[in-house]
Amino acid sequence: MKLLDRYIFRQFFMNLLLVLASLVAIYLLVDFFERIDNFTEMDKSIGLALTYFLLKIPFIYDQMAPVCILLAGVITLGLLSKNRELMSLNAGGISLMRIVIPIIAASLLFTLLTIAVAQWILPRTNTRTNEIWYQEVNEQVANGIVRKGRIFYRGKEGIYTFKRPNPKHNDFTQFNYMAWDATRQYPALLLTAPKASWSDKGWSFKRGQLKTSRQDGSFDIKLFKDLHYALPDTPADFFVPEYRVTELSLYELHQKALASLKQGDWRGMVAINQRLSFIFLGVPLLLLSIPLMHSLQRKWNRDLSMTIPISCVLAFFAWALWNVTQSLAQAAYVNPIVASWSIHVILTVTGLILLWRMNRI
Repeated sequence: MKLLDRYIFRQFFMNLLLVLASLVAIYLLVDFFERIDNFTEMDKSIGLALTYFLLKIPFIYDQMAPVCILLAGVITLGLLSKNRELMSLNAGGISLMRIVIPIIAASLLFTLLTIAVAQWILPRTNTRTNEIWYQEVNEQVANGIVRKGRIFYRGKEGIYTFKRPNPKHNDFTQFNYMAWDATRQYPALLLTAPKASWSDKGWSFKRGQLKTSRQDGSFDIKLFKDLHYALPDTPADFFVPEYRVTELSLYELHQKALASLKQGDWRGMVAINQRLSFIFLGVPLLLLSIPLMHSLQRKWNRDLSMTIPISCVLAFFAWALWNVTQSLAQAAYVNPIVASWSIHVILTVTGLILLWRMNRI
């Protein structure tokens, strides 16, 4: 059986590379015609545009990986059936379940490769493509960034650093604000407080310290329990671009989820489960599609012209259902783990049952 496994394994990866190259080429072609005008209007060089599109390939690969696994598996079995190899194997007493094992093993190996790309390659390429597109081409300079759970924001007159447990509320922890003098060489004000909040009445701070500079270069230091102080910026001004989450590795997303979970915030768990469940979506889809496609081929004697479109419809249906569950998780209606992995369980169990029933026939 090792010879058979190697043969099917090799056929699957050849088809996988073909499907992946085709989908990446189509995606890049569409993306090129949509965005190239932005580069030319801003007088950006062709080299910068080529850099952007080349660095976009890992992102496209990450988005297309589940569909590639599904199509590669269906094409592999379809070609085996078309060449009468599947019939010969069945006649030799080899069940469909046994034939499918190397395909599933190859799809799991490809999924692990996708995880490695998402951990070590994708964050770097996404960071660079975001810089090119948002900052160099569209000139959208982000005033706020997130680093290790803290928000850093460049305001009108100074720099803010703080943690914001819930973005829906204007309550902040570990709040720091530093403003500069007119020459931008020396700090003119330093405000620190464990707790801060914003309301219609303005900023208020709890149990902190206020330092203001004197003309001689020294500081007046004021310790306070409660302080109302007018700052030039409000929470409505704080801007941290949403695309920054795409620059995080899987490990960073996991750490962020654990940190937010300690504060009673489930959004981090939603993000990490959403990310991982999407990567693993291809294997359950393949498990379900194999018995369905094999049944169609036996019943209607259809080749790849029928099975590939049906596989695409199945992938779209599963993707739409997965998106619905993610929306429910983000709205806190459904547990994020249940929302992300329930469809995997349903597809996997259904596919295994259908394979088991086909082996009995």
